[in-house]
Amino acid sequence: MMDYILAGITAFLLMSGALFALSAAIGLVRLPDLYTRMHAASKVGTVGCGLLLLAAGLYSQELAILARAIAGFVFLLLTAPVSAHLLARAARLSGYALGAVSVRDDMRKR
Repeated sequence: MMDYILAGITAFLLMSGALFALSAAIGLVRLPDLYTRMHAASKVGTVGCGLLLLAAGLYSQELAILARAIAGFVFLLLTAPVSAHLLARAARLSGYALGAVSVRDDMRKR
């Protein structure tokens, strides 16, 4: 009985992670400029990869592997948004223009 519950939770995490990763990939292809693409890749891609890590950790049924998967998920959650912010800031300071759909420019020189 417990194996079925664990398999169900693992399947749910795998499917959720795959859907998040798919939406990040669609965002990379369909969004208009660098900044919105970077947002899709960093936010949605991070959650997708994290859910896949948690599914792998649960499927292993070993506490040490689950702990590593959780640590990897936390590491992704902490580092991906920071690196995306730094890359976007560097792109803006180097002169990469915002897309036409962008409404607000907080880094505009006054």
